[in-house]
Order: sequence, then structure tokens, then C-alpha cells
Amino acid sequence: MKITATPLTAEAFAPFGEVLDTSGAPDKIINQGLCGRYHDCATLDFDEGGTAGISLFQAELRALPYELTLLERHPLGSQAFLPMSMDGFLVIVAPDDAGKPGVPQAFLTASGQGINFHRNTWHGVLTPLSGSGLFAVIDWIGDGINLEEWELETPVLVEGPDTAT
Repeated sequence: MKITATPLTAEAFAPFGEVLDTSGAPDKIINQGLCGRYHDCATLDFDEGGTAGISLFQAELRALPYELTLLERHPLGSQAFLPMSMDGFLVIVAPDDAGKPGVPQAFLTASGQGINFHRNTWHGVLTPLSGSGLFAVIDWIGDGINLEEWELETPVLVEGPDTAT
């Protein structure tokens, strides 16, 4: 199977989570007019057994076409990926199909975009395509098991708009 990554939009991504985006005017100007605040961009959804935590992830750069072999989800909390550079990255998601991933979709973020996955959303691993690969990740921290992985029997080839055949 092959899929083509498309530009990330709030509308297309809505079933899976929220797009955190710095395009357009900020909601509020603060700090003596020197800082724009994009306010309350994501809904953090965490099970009562844990708390929100901020971690730093250093991910290896990947390239398109990309071979998708693993999807994962987090049943106890939402998960946000915030690049610590202005570089875009690949986001892969899949609807739930009776407890397993359905047909995946792929998106390419623009500069200044991050994402927040809804709780229990099947998604690919952190996949930076350029830049440093350094991300701030906001997710559930606690003693429970908040990771379910699904290895695909047949890999899915993710192409970019420029590499699609």
C-alpha cells in the first residue's frame, strides 16, 4: 500500500487531534507589546492516574518516501509534539478499526506547526524530515501503561507530494 502525505490542516486533522499553529495574528499581545500569545491551542486530556509532563525527544531525521511499519496509541492521555525548530515533520495517523489501526493517513506540517493527538489515536512515531529532530512532548506521566504498539504485517510506503508515483 502507498499513501501520499498532504499538507496538515486543522480540518483534515480534526478527527485525530488539534493543529497547533502560529500562522495568523496572535490571540493576545503581551510583555509590553513584544510577545504574541497563541492562547489555549490544545485540549490536554489525561486519565486521573497521571499528570501532564513535558519531555524532550531527540528523534533521528527520516526521509520521504518513508516506510511505515509501526503505529502506536496512548490510552491514558493526549500527546502533543512541538518541534523546537521551525522545521516541518511528517505526521501519520489512522482511525481505530475495532481495536486495531485502520487505513493510515499522512500529513506534512508547515513551519511553525505542532500537533496534539487525541487520547487513543493511532499514530506513527515522531518523524522529523529536516532540522534538529528536537521536540518538546507534552503527555501523560504516571504509573499505568500508556503505550499500545501495533506492528503492521505489510509496510505502508508514505510518499510526499513530490515523490508520489
